[in-house]
Amino acid sequence: MSSPKTVRWGILATGGIASTFTKDLLCDPTTRGVKHLKHTVVAAASSSSESRAKEFLKEVGAPSDAKAYGSYDAFVKNPDIDIVYIATPHSHHYQNAMLCLEASKNVLCEKAFTVNAAQARKLAEVAKSKKLFLMEAVWTRYFPLSVYVREQITSGRIGPITRVISDNSMALDPEKSFPDGKHRMVNPDLAGGALLDLGIYALTWVFQTMYHTQPEDSRQPPKLQAFVKNYEPTGQADEQSTMILQFPRSQEQGGDAHAVATTSLRVATAPGGNMNQPFVRIQGPKGEIQVFGHAFRPLSTKIIDQGGKVESKDFPIPGPGKGSGWYNGFGGSLQSEGEGHGMFWEADEAADAIINGRKEGRYLGLDESILIMEVMDEVRKQGGLKYPEKIETLDYPTQL
Repeated sequence: MSSPKTVRWGILATGGIASTFTKDLLCDPTTRGVKHLKHTVVAAASSSSESRAKEFLKEVGAPSDAKAYGSYDAFVKNPDIDIVYIATPHSHHYQNAMLCLEASKNVLCEKAFTVNAAQARKLAEVAKSKKLFLMEAVWTRYFPLSVYVREQITSGRIGPITRVISDNSMALDPEKSFPDGKHRMVNPDLAGGALLDLGIYALTWVFQTMYHTQPEDSRQPPKLQAFVKNYEPTGQADEQSTMILQFPRSQEQGGDAHAVATTSLRVATAPGGNMNQPFVRIQGPKGEIQVFGHAFRPLSTKIIDQGGKVESKDFPIPGPGKGSGWYNGFGGSLQSEGEGHGMFWEADEAADAIINGRKEGRYLGLDESILIMEVMDEVRKQGGLKYPEKIETLDYPTQL
């Protein structure tokens, strides 16, 4: 057997999601059955200081020779970086990704990909012109659970998908949680609001089940009706958004299909952390697929056939295991000892693409990322939600 190939990562930004991703990234791939590749971190950059980047590298357990930078411009010039993971707020993705692409770096960019579809199209155009890999980091798509759900759909197990109902909401009590209005969840300057941060996951489940499972040569963009409730304390950020989508399909494919995707900062999908209700229901004439956990980190499924028979399946997330002393998590909470957060699967996909010369992700290509950004553009248009021009612009470089 040939030795695993090592992909060298640079981490751009040093916040919470960067820490979670990098800890997962450095978890031995064989613990999840991946034997043909390995990951290492060769550099990290903080916009605040080089010392913060050094602290980050130490916190995540990066190799001792990894380089720390207090400047993104200097960071992207590092010749040892094979791919950059971008973990800045949505508002900065376009500028940061363009910096990396212009420096001929492959890119895995956090969701939401950009602030608008025009920015996403421009990044895709530059990546293709430079023959670089570019992928939106919608980690949920790469979970074995998500792969399984899509397989159940394409096998025809519940018949042609007729309806999907999907929610990703959190009762964040925004006035108390973010009293100064500067937090990324509510700050318009950071493309704040429920839609781009939480709603992207509700849409992810709609698209990966109802759109991605259709033949590429015949699937069509959905029609959309949207409603947006503004978050009054900061003005242009949505507190709650509701999307009704109609996906055109031929009669042979079951005819038009409907979906409802909802998101909120005010109420929760699972009040009090009660996870015994599905956040997504995927319905067809032969039954229903329900998914449990969080929309971003699904853990189990139930398939209920038309006679009422229930098949339950758990999808535990691997890692070094109990007794390892290793922990990961996000937002102040940790998973059980030795249990990964689940971000390593998207990293594996990106690394596999680098090794094999692919320029896009298999489960979320650039065209689909752009289409989802177009849907969110239309949600904002129908809801009268605009962000500052400096974060909507295609001009590069723009100082933010």
